[in-house]
Amino acid sequence: MSWANHYIEKLKLGETVQFRPRGNSMKGKISSGQLVTIEPVAEKELQKDDIVLCKVNGSQYLHLIKAIQGNRYQIGNNTGRTNGWITKNTIYGICTKVEN
Repeated sequence: MSWANHYIEKLKLGETVQFRPRGNSMKGKISSGQLVTIEPVAEKELQKDDIVLCKVNGSQYLHLIKAIQGNRYQIGNNTGRTNGWITKNTIYGICTKVEN
């Protein structure tokens, strides 16, 4: 079971979730252990630099939208790494709040 499965299931049901992600890949936007609020994507229009909970090549990430080409979204972290391109059907939530 991957780290975000529980949160993704709740987001699919239309629920907002909160958790404290660990790691430094989003340093400058989210510090390790900060509380994040993630809302379902639903019909929201996604923008470059949105922080999203998504799945890329089988791995789950809370990372940035780095670029958009039509209905494809390039996902990457805040330290220069790119994870890959996905469509909206593997973007489950959008980060709306980051707090300590």
